[in-house]
Amino acid sequence: MRLLRAVLLATAMAAAPAHAEVKDATPQGFTLENSVWVPTTPQAAYAALMNDVGRWWPADHTWWGDASRLSISEKAGGCFCEINGAQQAWHMTVTFTDPGKLLRMTGGLGPLQGMGLHGALEWRFVAENDGTRITLWYRVGGYTPDDIGKFAPVVDKVQGQQLGGLATFLRTPPASTPSR
Repeated sequence: MRLLRAVLLATAMAAAPAHAEVKDATPQGFTLENSVWVPTTPQAAYAALMNDVGRWWPADHTWWGDASRLSISEKAGGCFCEINGAQQAWHMTVTFTDPGKLLRMTGGLGPLQGMGLHGALEWRFVAENDGTRITLWYRVGGYTPDDIGKFAPVVDKVQGQQLGGLATFLRTPPASTPSR
């Protein structure tokens, strides 16, 4: 049974690879788009994004190496935050929610924040082929003496890892409890 699940999971992942694209990149900013199909409803995918971020977000892309310290407040003005006792980070601000369809946040993720750069990040959910197409879209701009466009490939790779973490979480069957 475990082997069958592994084969089915590998087949599903191979059948629907993630699509990543740097849409544009200039010295003033860039736009990224990563997309993946998952075998669940838009509502379930959105709920996992909001309620389980600490279970799928890559720990190596947190300030303190522990994704379980992440949370997203599902309301306009809400915080995508990381709390580690007195150490705290406000990663982004929730600016729009349409559950099961769209979550928009603004701010600069990771080192972009400290560089004074700002962005609009959208998680889009669309029903497709008895599952959901999740698109992670991020547009970044702001002032820095550096060419912002040069950061696009690195940020795109990280965005792909973040979207991939959510997709893997959604594709992994919940652990079954042993029967007695």
